[in-house]
Amino acid sequence: MQLRDILLDIHALEEELLRFERKYGIRSETFYAAYVAGEEPDDDAWVLDFGEWASIYKTWLTRQAEYRDEVHHIQPHPQSLSGLIRIAA
Repeated sequence: MQLRDILLDIHALEEELLRFERKYGIRSETFYAAYVAGEEPDDDAWVLDFGEWASIYKTWLTRQAEYRDEVHHIQPHPQSLSGLIRIAA
């Protein structure tokens, strides 16, 4: 995946995360920490949402790591932000 593709994927995932955050009123990182700690949903109707939300968040974390790795690969020595933008665009 190229940097631009990773970034587009991150933005799409963030839109999905925002949908869940607005629906349940908590940030994704707060939800995910409780979810991986084994906390069960209070309402059975939330089970499918929680599984999907956790999956999206885990994918978002993976894409964030891929983005950092790709930036580091493209820009192994600190350069200007405008230099990175020229390379990525």
